[in-house]
Amino acid sequence: MKPPHFWYHEPATLIDQITSLLMRPLAPLYGAQVAARIRNTEPAKVDAAVICVGNLTMGGTGKTPVTRALIELLAEAGTNAQGLSRGYGGSVKGPICVDLSRHTAKDVGDEPLILAQAAPVWISRNRIDGARAAVLHGAQAIIMDDGHQNPHLHKDMSIVVVDAEAGWGNDRVFPAGPLREPVSEGLSRADAIILMMPTSGYEPDYDALALADIELPILKAWLAPVAPPPDGPLFAFAGIGRPEKFFNSLAQQGGQLAGTKAYPDHHDFSRNDLRQLKLMAASTGAQLITTEKDWVRIPAAERDGLTAWPVRAVFAEPARANALLARALDAAAARR
Repeated sequence: MKPPHFWYHEPATLIDQITSLLMRPLAPLYGAQVAARIRNTEPAKVDAAVICVGNLTMGGTGKTPVTRALIELLAEAGTNAQGLSRGYGGSVKGPICVDLSRHTAKDVGDEPLILAQAAPVWISRNRIDGARAAVLHGAQAIIMDDGHQNPHLHKDMSIVVVDAEAGWGNDRVFPAGPLREPVSEGLSRADAIILMMPTSGYEPDYDALALADIELPILKAWLAPVAPPPDGPLFAFAGIGRPEKFFNSLAQQGGQLAGTKAYPDHHDFSRNDLRQLKLMAASTGAQLITTEKDWVRIPAAERDGLTAWPVRAVFAEPARANALLARALDAAAARR
């Protein structure tokens, strides 16, 4: 789904204005449904610390890179940390552990393939079954990629990831806006906030984000490339929550952008898509480059001539991230 323009900007056309007005009466219904599901569900507990990395908006905020970074921090501290995902976009219901030698994005979704490079990752539409499978395979900590609005599994720590630039959009609940639930309700269940910034030197506007007076730990992080962009002209394409973030990052890191092409989040690239991209790149004498998340969705046989540009989440204060994880492990130990 491509976010409507009016979610993050003033309606630019009459159609935008009309659509925005028509969507508003539906927002309270969606919000009430989410609230009722959370209120009426008794979460199940498992014999491991459960840390949820979620958000309050539709689309990408950087949850998956943050999830991977937390898994790696736990592993460095000697904790057996495993990932848990519902496998959005994949056909497998699970519970099953991602096998990079045989699973594709059509099986398990794109994000689990990235997480599985760092640790075992369980795919399960039923989060409880997935968590139990992870515990049976030695997990001491389970990091959920998404699930802040899923009440079925008890969370020892709930972390909300926020895009420091886009914030909450127009502050309206889906479908009138990008929010999965009202900000006040979502943050009332959070234990910490991670602000994803476009660069390390970015100064978030805490007032605009309504976070100036909040009594929750706020950690700052950003995405850093594993390596500089390739030399020469680049034609960048992406099917992620906010493709412009990828394009801007490439340019900020010195990439010579000859052109860009944006697709909806989790876009399933067809042979025709890739053929057109190669033609556009060839017309500008550029090399095709995309995100790691898009790369794993493209069949291996179609990747010739394409380059992936991986990024990793970096914390401004890693010690504070480690302290949060220690709190979660302590909370889990106290309830067992």
